[in-house]
Amino acid sequence: MTPVTVRLLPRALRFLRARTRVLLLMGGWSLLESAHTFLGGYSVAKALDDGFLAGRTATGLTWLAVAAVAVVLGGLAGRGVFRGLAGLVEPLRDALVRAVVARALDEAVADPARAADTAVVSRLTNQTELARDSFAGLVLVARSFVFTAAGALLGLVSLAPQLLLIVLPPLVAGLLLFVATLVPMARRQRAFLRADETLSAEFGAVAAGLRDVVACGAREEVAARAHALIDAEERAARHLAGWAAARAVALGVAGQLPVLLLLVSTPWLLREHLTAGAVLGALTYLTQALLPALHTLMNALGSGGTRLLVVLDRLTRPARPPGRGPDGAGGPPTDARLSRADAAPSVPAPAEDPDVRSAPGDHGSGDLRAARSLRPSPEPLAGPRVELRAVTFAYGPTGQPVLHDLALVVEPGEHLAVVGPSGIGKSTLTGLLAGLLHPVSGDVRVDGLPPGAAYGSDPARLRVLIPQQAYVFSGTVRDNLLYLCPDGASTAALEATSHAVGLSPLLSRLGGLDARVDPATLSQGERQLLALGRAHLSPAPLVLLDEATCHLDPAAEQRAERAFADRPGTLIVIAHRISSARRADRILVLDGNRATVGSHTELLEHSALYRELAGNWQPERSH
Repeated sequence: MTPVTVRLLPRALRFLRARTRVLLLMGGWSLLESAHTFLGGYSVAKALDDGFLAGRTATGLTWLAVAAVAVVLGGLAGRGVFRGLAGLVEPLRDALVRAVVARALDEAVADPARAADTAVVSRLTNQTELARDSFAGLVLVARSFVFTAAGALLGLVSLAPQLLLIVLPPLVAGLLLFVATLVPMARRQRAFLRADETLSAEFGAVAAGLRDVVACGAREEVAARAHALIDAEERAARHLAGWAAARAVALGVAGQLPVLLLLVSTPWLLREHLTAGAVLGALTYLTQALLPALHTLMNALGSGGTRLLVVLDRLTRPARPPGRGPDGAGGPPTDARLSRADAAPSVPAPAEDPDVRSAPGDHGSGDLRAARSLRPSPEPLAGPRVELRAVTFAYGPTGQPVLHDLALVVEPGEHLAVVGPSGIGKSTLTGLLAGLLHPVSGDVRVDGLPPGAAYGSDPARLRVLIPQQAYVFSGTVRDNLLYLCPDGASTAALEATSHAVGLSPLLSRLGGLDARVDPATLSQGERQLLALGRAHLSPAPLVLLDEATCHLDPAAEQRAERAFADRPGTLIVIAHRISSARRADRILVLDGNRATVGSHTELLEHSALYRELAGNWQPERSH
């Protein structure tokens, strides 16, 4: 008995005991239904022996009429069975829905910062209905087999006890072989579902971070991971199919061998003074009642039974405590709300002048210099020059332009912040600069070349784009940080970068660079910190941060942006706080068909939109 069965069995017994009346009602209708099974073979035998073979046609027809009436009565009894079935199935579904909702609420209350469990919707809809249908099917086929087998075996005994010597041995052997396959098949079914869910989760994560994957030139790495998961699911499906084949062998032994033995033994049975009617009646019991019921039972238990066991295990599993993964496995803590003390200890207040950079003696400068000296590949002293020449972009040939006739020059090594209302084209601008989008008219130049030509076959060496929804994959912390480092990096460089962007507290909480990362257990802020550390460590001289710090508190955001500002290269930031914009050398304000560039002080004087944004944009309330 598997651990899952041990856990679920007491619940199942309590559920059934609470519905004893429904079970008795179904049993009574089933007993009436089984009467037609007994009369089916017995009437055929009597019709042949006492009727047609004895020259009494009327007697034979009468016995056949009795068999026909029994079939009708069995059908009427079936209606009562289905009415009783509703008294079992519907309460089960209601109980499962309550269990799923209670678990989701308990987890949310216990750990509000935990990433949302997106599988709840599937459990409430697909999985509960799957459990309901599987349970209904199992109840029907199990009940049918028990009462059909009882009627058929009683009929065989009434015809001739010798018939049991032929029918029972292969029937019992096939059933034992079938029962032996149930536990390993349940394990294989669970392994297949786990592989399928893992593959779905990976594809969901890739879909959410697809822009980042393409922008970073990591398509081959992500595709390799996906292919490995596809291969794992294929192996699980093959193993499951192997046990399904073993089930087919059991069905052949229990379902086909008794008929074959009965036919082969017919001469011996006749010599033992069995009548032809008795042999034909036995054959009727086997082919018309017992073997179809057995076939249905094995198919239902072999597929629906194991599936029901797995689904019930997932639906009734207790709520996972804080710090546990979606399946209850140990994992890193999920409460990843970054306090100011954790995210940026001893960070000085931002300078009043947004054009003032951190001096060499400012906080973190020694770590930044260490990170630069330990970079995996040589870096240029300044980043690329970025130009937009009368750029117009629209989504679709008939769409309104998002950017219209935009002209902009970002000098090598400059820090530019981009601000504007939602939907004004800020993310579109980063897509154009990353080479993910192409303008309808005008030119985009990075170091004098179009983005695609400038980046060549390895974009990760020349530019990095971190979007608002950061992409983090399963693996170690080290794997995630080295994601954009084609040549790798030393442990010292990883630690220096982690300290520079404020990742060290999270790194300690997870257990170090070689700790495993489960993206589902990380908050959005934690995922962003990992992505920011990855971008900071990369050799790319052009960094595009598309609201990449929006899930950090102001102190953590300040630390991360200072790290990038002190990092060699050109930095373009889509700002979501006024404090973030003030740290830039210049600020680009997008306002529909207009664009204004200047310092914070200049824009307060000359841009009404910027004054409005600055007035409403309070750092403490914009998180």
